[in-house]
Amino acid sequence: MKLQVICILVFSLVCSAAVQAKELTVMISGGFMAAWKTLAPRFEAQQGYKIHTISGPSMGNTPQAIPSRLARGEKADVVIMVGEALEGLETQGWIQAGSRVELADSVIGAVIKKGATAVSIKNADELRRALLNATSIAYSDSASGRYISSQLFSRLGIERQVKHKAYKVERIPVASLVAEGKYSIGFQQVSELLPVKGVAFIGELPDNMQYVTRFAGAVVSQSVHGDASRQLLAYLASPGVQQAVQATGLHSVANQHANKPSDIAQ
Repeated sequence: MKLQVICILVFSLVCSAAVQAKELTVMISGGFMAAWKTLAPRFEAQQGYKIHTISGPSMGNTPQAIPSRLARGEKADVVIMVGEALEGLETQGWIQAGSRVELADSVIGAVIKKGATAVSIKNADELRRALLNATSIAYSDSASGRYISSQLFSRLGIERQVKHKAYKVERIPVASLVAEGKYSIGFQQVSELLPVKGVAFIGELPDNMQYVTRFAGAVVSQSVHGDASRQLLAYLASPGVQQAVQATGLHSVANQHANKPSDIAQ
């Protein structure tokens, strides 16, 4: 009887270890989330891994932000986030050297509440007019919002005029608050705007006012599942999944060694 109990315990421990070895924890920010919701289940089905997803902003001071989560000891195998913020984690030693993989480029767009009077932002003049006419403006607390607040308004020459009616939205999708009527126009990466119901997408920023954010992934330095993590990142960057990536409003990365455009306004 005692031998049977021991055998059962050993078998349970072996099974538990096997299951644990097949689990990956991924921290991911919103810009790549729509693509992730499509691709993660496919990877699980193909490779037999169980993926635990933790969402949070790439930057900022909220407890949900990925740097904050890692700093307080939350465990992860992979992070997928804004490339600029990922560079910060690399500098701090949170990322395994050489594990970074470029995943997608994201551009900024705008939404208004569904049913509201149509607005056009096809060129700089129309964008300026839309912002001046808006009763309130919302932008995110991540890379796109930092560009909107620190560069776009001044480039359009309207920083003083919109200062009193422009608001930073922390942690939650900007479009969700526009849908509720709290703000008349909202700006964020297109991939984060498109999934939200109750808003009308009015387009990307004009080319000469655009800001491109690179999304990239990397293996966390403390991960014990390095091979599986690298396999996941290679899958997300593979040619076979690019149609799904592009369907969410993201742009594919043509070359893994191309310049990272996280600080480039085009």
